[in-house]
Amino acid sequence: MMERKQTRPVRVGNLVIGGGAPIVVQSMTNTDTRAVAATLGQIEALAAAGCELIRVAVPDQEAAAKLKEIVRYSKLPVVADIHFDYRLALAAIDAGVAKIRLNPGNIGGADRVRTVVRAAKANGVALRIGANAGSLHRDYLTRYKGDVIQAMLASVEDQLALVTADGFDQIVVSLKSSDVVETIEVNKAFAKRWDFPLHLGITEAGIRWRGTIKSAVGLGILLQQGIGDTIRVSLTGDPRHEVTAAYEILKALHLREHGPVVVACPTCGRCQIGLEELVEGVEELVQDLPYPLHLAVMGCVVNGPGEAARADLGIAGGKEAGLIFRNGEILRKEKQPRLLPAFAEELARLIREKYGVNLKFNQADFRLEELEEEEGGKS
Repeated sequence: MMERKQTRPVRVGNLVIGGGAPIVVQSMTNTDTRAVAATLGQIEALAAAGCELIRVAVPDQEAAAKLKEIVRYSKLPVVADIHFDYRLALAAIDAGVAKIRLNPGNIGGADRVRTVVRAAKANGVALRIGANAGSLHRDYLTRYKGDVIQAMLASVEDQLALVTADGFDQIVVSLKSSDVVETIEVNKAFAKRWDFPLHLGITEAGIRWRGTIKSAVGLGILLQQGIGDTIRVSLTGDPRHEVTAAYEILKALHLREHGPVVVACPTCGRCQIGLEELVEGVEELVQDLPYPLHLAVMGCVVNGPGEAARADLGIAGGKEAGLIFRNGEILRKEKQPRLLPAFAEELARLIREKYGVNLKFNQADFRLEELEEEEGGKS
């Protein structure tokens, strides 16, 4: 495993960002914060997906007034996203948020920034500050003759000078661009100069598949170099996909374990089974499971129990049928219509033996669910 850059710890609610703590996975709601029930419902769904820190937009005082209820019932520490009005930041701190995302450059001057910082310090609230390549003040670009990297660094260092003037140090820094290479270079440069923990992300990454690819490249390169303490994969659409993608990046680098890894071979002329359908079925089956299992779906016996022998459980396709195997040992042969249900049965058995948890296969929803307690114990 790569050696991570040592950064100072920043406490955010019950989490620690930096200081060698596990890399925190975060996301942001896309509900109207003023709609409390909808926002809390999305937070609950994100928490179930593995999200650890949630940011909500606070565009006005009406939204700020709803924060206290959201903070009270949220399953996750809440970050308030503040722009333009420092009074919104003060209201968010009063509501009990764990962290403020603040842009000191658009909050109305140094005095107002200091007011927010003092309130944050008095209430144990962390701050996230930073720079976005797409919204840099023109003065910085002019000063550095269009060099975006140097302009972003200068912007953040000026912010740090202002925010730390009174001894405040519970700060997470973010340097983001929609350009992957810019994001990599500016974060590497910052990490050489400072020990504040870094929030990594590719901003405005795009729709699910394109944004995931860009984020995996940019975040993966930085994380492999030991840079980064919390990540958000910014995707257009359902934010649960952000969490799934974040964990896949971390699992690929052996940085976090969360849920199964599903490997599948590419299709080729040897495949005589509906492999894509099989893989999608397995992904749907295991999407809510927290257990760090290695699962494999292979299209033929060439890539079957032999090449996937390290898999805890797998499928190897044949002619309109397939084998189910566990650690390279064949368990059973099934026709294609029975492969997924049989795989689910064997997966439930594996989880029971390995983790002591009893699950049942709900074919209507194609999910594995924990058996409910009954009068005589677990059914």
